[in-house]
Amino acid sequence: MLQTTEKEVSPKPGEKKGISVGLILGFLIVLLALPTVINFYAPGMVDFWTHGVPHLAQSIIVIVACCLIIWKASDGFETASDYIGDQLGMEAGVKGATINAIGSSLPELFTTFFFLVVQKDATGFAGGIGTTAGSAVFNAMIIPAAVILSVSYSLKRGVTVDKRVILRDGLFLIFAELLLVVLLNSTEMTWLHGVILMLIYGGYIAILKFFKISNADGDSEEEEEEEDEYVDGSIVGRLKSFMVLNIENAVLGGKAMSKGLAWSLLAVATVIIGLACHLLAEACVMLGEALNVAPFIIAIIFAAAATSVPDTFISIKDAKKGNYNDAVANALGSNIFDICFALGFPLAIYCFFNGNIPMGTGEASSFVGEFRVLLLIFTVLAFFIYYFGNKMGKSKAFMLFGLYGAFLLYTLAYVYAPDSVSGIRSFLASSNDFFSQFNILN
Repeated sequence: MLQTTEKEVSPKPGEKKGISVGLILGFLIVLLALPTVINFYAPGMVDFWTHGVPHLAQSIIVIVACCLIIWKASDGFETASDYIGDQLGMEAGVKGATINAIGSSLPELFTTFFFLVVQKDATGFAGGIGTTAGSAVFNAMIIPAAVILSVSYSLKRGVTVDKRVILRDGLFLIFAELLLVVLLNSTEMTWLHGVILMLIYGGYIAILKFFKISNADGDSEEEEEEEDEYVDGSIVGRLKSFMVLNIENAVLGGKAMSKGLAWSLLAVATVIIGLACHLLAEACVMLGEALNVAPFIIAIIFAAAATSVPDTFISIKDAKKGNYNDAVANALGSNIFDICFALGFPLAIYCFFNGNIPMGTGEASSFVGEFRVLLLIFTVLAFFIYYFGNKMGKSKAFMLFGLYGAFLLYTLAYVYAPDSVSGIRSFLASSNDFFSQFNILN
């Protein structure tokens, strides 16, 4: 005789326990970060609180807090945008390149914009370049490596990716980076540069729409069965959810998703991500001052890693469901979005209202050219690691980690021991000069 069992609802006390732990964590983050947040807008008001804590410690605290806020708020943005995309009847490939890409790369877009707003010159633009360049390297190397190791150790198997996906997204990414290197060799950046980059992204969407690749992952996708969870829809319950950065519960309050609630969730998540990215840009500037390092150098490591957290968790989640193509395509597709739209859109908007950005011949200009060529080289190397071989196993994961380590070592040497990498810098500069001859906008 068949016996039916009802799924037990998670008890309310357990929910309270989970919330209390989250509240403690959230309270500690606010306690540590609030003095610095106030200091950004009202210097001197919190001297009694900070007791002379160096800007270095304050900046790192804010960067870590922003990383956590961006990660949690991006979950809410992804949930809302995915629902809206389904309601609009968008095809999977197009939705992935637009709605999902915006959801995972919105932090890069906001951070780039706020670097322009904060610095208002080539240094600010270099900060945006640093964020997108560092994020691109992180996405291309750390995310696939994390996916491979996650699947290898948790599911005890390797990762097989359709090589057509690698060819489609990988080659377009290399093309986009080549174009960016050419466009950056201009005496000044204009709104037209931003529009061209956005048009290139439109071309990528067209390719996804007309050259579809079916999901041929070895394992069928299995949706994880979610347990019913007690959600306190009262004002107090929503405030508790908000305090632990559970934006979805705070907005929905246990109600079923609808168009109105989806747009509300999208708006709230966007505002929170925007504020966190503003603080992130400010914290990078402060950390640069504390270390006597240009903000764009800080951006290429700290801001880039902080804004890439959503992509990492989205890709690992896809891979554990067996969607290996989606996991790798998310990393490559996010890079295309970062280069073309997350950089192009803020550039176009800022230049349209504030005028062109003169690049000059200073450190910021040199940084922009050299690191974009370096990014192109690392992307090509990562592409070869992806493409050759039947599977992406642990050896490839460690190779990708090694590439990212080399990128960080070069960045640190660029700052603290420039003579040790003078030969590499000369090569990158000469390569950048070679690409400059193809810039018809100069």
